[in-house]
Amino acid sequence: MKYVILIIHILLLFPVCIFSNGKKEATLLFVGDAMQHSSQIKAARKGDAYDYRNYFKYIQDKISSADLSVVNFETTLGGKPYKGYPCFSAPDEYAQALKNAGFDLFLTANNHCLDTGKKGLERTIFMLDSFQIDYTGTFANKKEREKLYPKLLEINGIRIALLNYTYDTNGIEAQNPNVVNYIDKPVMLEDINQAKALNAEIIIACIHWGEEYKLTQNNEQENLAEWMKEQGVRLIIGSHPHVVQPIRAERDKEGYISNLTVYSLGNFVSGMIARNTDGGLMVEVRLSKKNQQIYVENVSYELLWRYRNKSTGEIAIIPASRAESLDLGENKTRILSEMQPFVNTAQEIFRKYNSDLSPPLRKLEYEITPFLFFPKNEMPF
Repeated sequence: MKYVILIIHILLLFPVCIFSNGKKEATLLFVGDAMQHSSQIKAARKGDAYDYRNYFKYIQDKISSADLSVVNFETTLGGKPYKGYPCFSAPDEYAQALKNAGFDLFLTANNHCLDTGKKGLERTIFMLDSFQIDYTGTFANKKEREKLYPKLLEINGIRIALLNYTYDTNGIEAQNPNVVNYIDKPVMLEDINQAKALNAEIIIACIHWGEEYKLTQNNEQENLAEWMKEQGVRLIIGSHPHVVQPIRAERDKEGYISNLTVYSLGNFVSGMIARNTDGGLMVEVRLSKKNQQIYVENVSYELLWRYRNKSTGEIAIIPASRAESLDLGENKTRILSEMQPFVNTAQEIFRKYNSDLSPPLRKLEYEITPFLFFPKNEMPF
């Protein structure tokens, strides 16, 4: 009997080592451009404050469930007067709402990060720090960049380096001593090598690039993606075009995803009304670590559509796969009808251009859809 008790004690003390074989996992979630146009600011105003709680009520559970949720924060917290396009300055409550929805990391290197100049960049950083919101891509000075970049995260025992760069800042130059991460290969190579020196086990690059409103990537995006992969970047997550663009997955000899490129996540939330700008992608990546190797176990995606109440202007982000089962009120039929063009376009892009991904999307019938792992010799392509 004493031997049975001893065995039970051992099992209780060392369950992870015995049953998981040392395997560790981390789930990462990425969404696209989180913007604040004038129409959004006006609709969110409640007296002297701003209320964004309804934005994320249908997807907050998914955002919060990831180990790391990342959003492209494409505005500034430049203070009053709040304003939308072309030079964004959002209410502070917007950043707080994104944090409350479950986002852990804000990307700040984008073409609008200098919209309110030196004062706006520095105030954005100050407010994010005040709200205890993690961020990367812009820095108050060179010393801060050296201290905080590359962004190194350890999640469930997996060491992740996350990089963030933008193609431009709409012709506005960063003023000394501020630093904005621009797409610059010598600088990027130095950052990648620094990430390796810090023992990062996987390197992720979030890139603000491409042509606005184009449904496919251009040669410049493809060439830069190839260069980054050659330097050791495994996950490339794109933003800026404001529309969904193709996804490319490459697999190793064992069938695991070795590299993933999401050319554009599209818009997460915005006031834009041009065709195909009313939605975007939520991409989830599940990593695992086994025998000191990092594997991309699974990649999943969900189409997100921005619903805007025509009478109040209020916004809610609707997951397409669950739209039919959600309580969307008396306007549900109209909402589903208005969402369908965006869904149809995204489906067509994925069917035509996605590389080595399975299964294909189906009309409003998919959940967070896995790019399934197929064992060696059982690949569907």
